Amino acid sequence: MATNKDYPLDLQPQEDEFHPAPSDNQGPAKPAQGEVSVMPVPERGLENLTQIDQLLVQQKVELAEVIMGWESNNKYKVKNRTGQQVFFVAEENDFCYRQLCGPLRSFVLHVEDNTGQEVMTLTRPLRCGSCFFPCCLQELEIQSPPGRPIGYVVQNWHPFLPKFTVQNENREAVLKIVGPFCSCRCCADVNFDVLSMDESTKVGRIAKQWPGLLREALTDADHFEISFPMDLDVKIKAALFGACFLIDFMFFEKNLLDVLLSG
Repeated sequence: MATNKDYPLDLQPQEDEFHPAPSDNQGPAKPAQGEVSVMPVPERGLENLTQIDQLLVQQKVELAEVIMGWESNNKYKVKNRTGQQVFFVAEENDFCYRQLCGPLRSFVLHVEDNTGQEVMTLTRPLRCGSCFFPCCLQELEIQSPPGRPIGYVVQNWHPFLPKFTVQNENREAVLKIVGPFCSCRCCADVNFDVLSMDESTKVGRIAKQWPGLLREALTDADHFEISFPMDLDVKIKAALFGACFLIDFMFFEKNLLDVLLSG
């Protein structure tokens, strides 16, 4: 199996980057229009990630947010690169907490497989959102099965760049995540690079995809692409999967009122 050094350093959101597109005679047929394809059920939850090098995270549009401006519990569909649904993710939070704390709110995200079994739990405690308080930065814990920590994503202090460290279950640093100076880009994806610990080698990417002008203006229902090496440890894949949601809440989660005022 290929190692990390076999993958090109310049990762672009194209089919032929560090995971080639399946040939015409490989993989399942694409579902008919309006039909949802689901991945075959594995024996255990994290086995869904063993033969995956790309995940597509699609947040569900909530009418209450679009019409009333009320912040709803976030829900996401997670698919592999062929469009098969792999996971469903649902936030657990109460109404008042969502409205008062907004993007800074703590949360519990329940990750279910296609049978409805919870295979991962992502927990974010309430922490400070300012780089002026480096003693209380953001953190996410990944549990699988629920109740058993297998990884962590910890924000690193930096005066102007979003930076995170991915840790394994023993709290040992494994990878870095570095985002752009400005996360607001019109008509373009926003890339958070997954790097080696010395930040010299790019091994993956978490990209917030441009959804179109109307969707971007009226909703905070974001779409993400997560790319990583096929042979990466499955627990670290799960940690990068969790990092996507922390990044979403920190940089792209907005109430409708905030969007209207900023526009």
